[in-house]
Amino acid sequence: MNLSKTYEPKEIENKWYAYWLEKDFFSSKPNPDKEPYTILIPPPNVTGVLHMGHMLNNTIQDILIRKARMEGKEACWIPGTDHASIATEAKVVNMLKEKGIAKKDISRNEFLKYAWEWKEKYGGIILEQLKKLGASCDWKRTRFTMEKALSEQVIQVFVDLYQKGYIYRGARMINWDPQGKTALADDEVNHKEVNSKLYHVRYKIKDSDEWITIATTRPETILGDTAVCVNPNDDRYKHLHGKTAFVPMVNREIPIIADEYVAMDFGTGCLKVTPAHDINDYQLGLKHNLEIIDTINEDGTMSQAAQFYVGLDRFAVRKKIAKDLEEMGQIVKIEDIKNKVGFSERTDAVIEPKISTQWFVSMKELCKPALENILNDNIQLFPPKFKNTYRHWMENVKDWCISRQLWWGQQIPAYFLPNGEFVVAKSLEEAFALAKSKDSSLKIEDLKQEEDVLDTWFSSGLWAMSVFEGINLPDNEDINYYYPTNVLITAPEILFFWVARMILFGYEYRQEKPFKDVYLTGIVRDQQGRKMSKSLGNSPDPLDLIEKYSADGVRVGMLYCSPAGNDLLFDEKLCVQGRNFCNKIWNALRLIKGWEIIDNQQDNANQKAIHWFENKFNQTLIDIEDHYSKYRISDALMCVYKLIWDDFCGLYLEMIKPDYEKPIDRATFEASLNFFERLMQVLHPFMPFITEEIWHLLADRKEKDCIIVSEYPKAKPFDSKILQESELIFELISTLRNTRNAKGISPKTSLDLFIKTQQKSIYENFGAIIRKLANVNFSFTNESVEKSLSFVIKSEEFFVPVQIDSAEEIGKIQKEIEYVEGFLVSVDKKLSNEKFVQNAKPEILANERQKKADAEGKLEALRKMLLELA
Repeated sequence: MNLSKTYEPKEIENKWYAYWLEKDFFSSKPNPDKEPYTILIPPPNVTGVLHMGHMLNNTIQDILIRKARMEGKEACWIPGTDHASIATEAKVVNMLKEKGIAKKDISRNEFLKYAWEWKEKYGGIILEQLKKLGASCDWKRTRFTMEKALSEQVIQVFVDLYQKGYIYRGARMINWDPQGKTALADDEVNHKEVNSKLYHVRYKIKDSDEWITIATTRPETILGDTAVCVNPNDDRYKHLHGKTAFVPMVNREIPIIADEYVAMDFGTGCLKVTPAHDINDYQLGLKHNLEIIDTINEDGTMSQAAQFYVGLDRFAVRKKIAKDLEEMGQIVKIEDIKNKVGFSERTDAVIEPKISTQWFVSMKELCKPALENILNDNIQLFPPKFKNTYRHWMENVKDWCISRQLWWGQQIPAYFLPNGEFVVAKSLEEAFALAKSKDSSLKIEDLKQEEDVLDTWFSSGLWAMSVFEGINLPDNEDINYYYPTNVLITAPEILFFWVARMILFGYEYRQEKPFKDVYLTGIVRDQQGRKMSKSLGNSPDPLDLIEKYSADGVRVGMLYCSPAGNDLLFDEKLCVQGRNFCNKIWNALRLIKGWEIIDNQQDNANQKAIHWFENKFNQTLIDIEDHYSKYRISDALMCVYKLIWDDFCGLYLEMIKPDYEKPIDRATFEASLNFFERLMQVLHPFMPFITEEIWHLLADRKEKDCIIVSEYPKAKPFDSKILQESELIFELISTLRNTRNAKGISPKTSLDLFIKTQQKSIYENFGAIIRKLANVNFSFTNESVEKSLSFVIKSEEFFVPVQIDSAEEIGKIQKEIEYVEGFLVSVDKKLSNEKFVQNAKPEILANERQKKADAEGKLEALRKMLLELA
């Protein structure tokens, strides 16, 4: 068979992905004879294109789904996209702007027509990009959070929660995004530490020559002050209780109130209270019945109520009012400080706390099962360190603001009567029937639907059920078979945005968890530890990486550095390493396929090599399964990598490789092909393309006999004795090769080796392999051999008669004694630790005791050698 000298991935990747689609290998349907294994893709925004975080997340999902498929499970990976209200609306507004159209100049329906056109044109890009990665999603099941069937389920849930009393409408302090011009939930606000200024401003006390100084980071909000607050226990201000002061510039007379909320040791210990523009001030205002003056418009400019700077942006006003107050003599000092400021998670605009009438979900009762079932491990988080973070958030959860002042999204199904009352219903017709019971004279056109849409996280929170029509058809075949799903792979930063809400809705509507496990990936960072982003220019284009290093190379490169839940430092060199792994495998295939085969008897060395690798394979397979069960996907990959690169290519093939232009016996050749097949099956979830190609090159296959649907290897019992013995033999061969390099002795020069041991049978059993790989003639001795290089492995002594420098040899042995003594101290320290001995697993304890015994034996042999050389 003629194989290309190097692996050419591009043509191979396109060929096999098309073939898998053609043969419908990704599709899934309920099968009562098979165990379901279901993963839901975290739906990327329709505005999105593939980035490094998607690459990592979807590679892990694909690994798990491919393995499940090979294990004979009914593997179902459901793809889809999220309508992303804020981000998509911003894209459409910008598109219209380029056409000379302003959103305010067109109707809602006209805007939505443009939005749907934009979605149809650009919304599927990211899913097509995932195919380049090798994602084996059931593309026939692709869903979109705003498609008709899913939107109907969202509306149904809103109506149901409203009827149950969980959803309400009210005026409250909310997070306002002046750029997106919409309300945001608390967890859509990112708090960042920024450089700020602390302005110390004087307020005149009425009927007195006295002034009181307050400290604020937001002097532009002074114009909305309606009180000054001091701590009742602060002796500095007790004489001012019950008096009034004047707000600078506007000269509004405001009360001086006392409340323990004020920290006496921050700033001046004196607080200006602006109930319209600070959540804590708002609470104080409610408590003390203060006036609320809203001085900032929805776009972040000053309102008419401010009286000054009307129409100017709040940040421009901050500088201007500071200057004006200084000229008036009312600025005492300005300090440079660092403080935390809230930014919109979507637009990165500075959040403006604002009192607004919005729709909310009452969270306290709904959250109880969502917290309880994480704490009791009914749903497990991997890694579990996130459990405390989750608990803290859920125990301190606030009501969820779900209304957004946008047009793109599910329009809230509330309908207002002319008198301001409203009804909530799934449709205008149902709303009209409800409204008629309030006022029989109403006409259907009298009802006006709420303009706001629902928070995107409300619809995506239903994803685990809505993709299976589980809300509107709660007893259908799909939802009954696939729900709960097996694992959700997502990022820790949306643990509350999305994961908690899916759990909440799952228990509310199916009394069941939406998934068994949650695997939380880390954030992809560059080598400087910075989060990868387009704005920093530190994020490579994943498609460029695939073009350069192959999809398999990039998949493996991402996983080389991705421990669960920990951020990963990405380096393009890891993709080089992944590509090199492809080449290593390809070269191994070329080597085996290049051998001439004869039907003579198998020699002893090959029999031993086959027996060893069979046991090594089964031992490693058990380790791989353990890593998979704990979602240590990177560790599972490293086991497979070492099994192929080190054990199969580096040792096994070297052991069985025939001499130049010599044939190999058929039994060894067929055993090697069998090993290669099984290795490709274990590797397939990680590197799907090269493994499928090699699978078909190893043997003639039927049309649907593909590795993607082949049976994943099962671990068999293994002989630990041969594996322990082989460790000694391989270390001996490695030491002999290093000795040759150090002394400049050619590998072709045969050496004599004397072994001082109580375990002759080990060397005799591996004799042919030792002779072949180390090119030595060995024999046994009971005495040390003079004028020879000597070394110790465990407590075994070895001698190679060559000319030596005694002083150099003594120095080498002394260094080794120092190292072993230090190692022994560390092992003794561990074994003398009662806590370690009590808590360690028996196998770990046994391993540490074996290390101690080996080190003591080696130390004894080294000291004896030193005496003989001295």
